[in-house]
Amino acid sequence: MEIEPGDILSLKKKHPCGSFEWEVLRIGADFRLKCVGCGHQIMIPRKQAEKNVKNIKKQLANTD
Repeated sequence: MEIEPGDILSLKKKHPCGSFEWEVLRIGADFRLKCVGCGHQIMIPRKQAEKNVKNIKKQLANTD
């Protein structure tokens, strides 16, 4: 699964704030994700994150 920092992940379960979307801040053995709705940050194991992803919105590359 090709996930990079800056991508927006849509997960299967929603956050208590109501948002399904999370921004990827850091990748590695664990992912650091930030809720798009409220800004809450979490660390989640890579295996669990990849299992719960429904959709990936790629960040557009800056061409300046």
